[in-house]
Amino acid sequence: MELKIKDIVDLLQVSEKTVYRWIRDKKIPCYKINHQYRFNRAEINEWIISNKIELSSSLINLAVMQNSESFSRLLERGGTVMLEGTDNIKDLLRDAVDKINTPGSLTKEEILTALIRREELMPTAIGNGIAIPHPRNPIVIDVNKANVSVCYLSSPANFGALDKQPVHTLFILLTASPRMHLDVLSKISYLSRDKKFLEMLKKHSAKEEILNYVVAIEAVWQNVRRAN
Repeated sequence: MELKIKDIVDLLQVSEKTVYRWIRDKKIPCYKINHQYRFNRAEINEWIISNKIELSSSLINLAVMQNSESFSRLLERGGTVMLEGTDNIKDLLRDAVDKINTPGSLTKEEILTALIRREELMPTAIGNGIAIPHPRNPIVIDVNKANVSVCYLSSPANFGALDKQPVHTLFILLTASPRMHLDVLSKISYLSRDKKFLEMLKKHSAKEEILNYVVAIEAVWQNVRRAN
């Protein structure tokens, strides 16, 4: 088990009291080893996805505070692609991996396998027509090769979203560290509730338009941090 109580406190910017309450109420995955609580990093990643509304703001604040890789830079590296919509998730992911920018250190097949394994574990649809396929653990070695690709679907696909909405946009995450992974998840979670951003995705906005909007949002986050 990689994480301790202090790591969860630092990661989510909550009090120890809050973490212990989550443990008591069985709201967070954890293990008791030699009378101490321990957490699996991959399980915490998945838990954060499923609790996106409650946790996204604190994670955003932490990400900005620690000068993490900007989301807009990751999007610029990944770019946007158009996919044929299909409810066959494996075929959809294969089409996506064939078209997106991928690091040279990984084969397309390695990336596809990691995405499918994660999807089989639990659907990555987060609601509002968005899904975030990603390897369960970061697989990119060079931080400068990490990226996030926006994949528009020509027709919505059924990703098993809890809100029952079909997915119209995939964000494929190829990150280089657990911290970056959580930063990106939190930012996509935040933007998935932004009405203007959602409309941009639905109309398949160009890469430049998406980037300009995200850069503006990141400037707001920075200003909030300075004000605090």
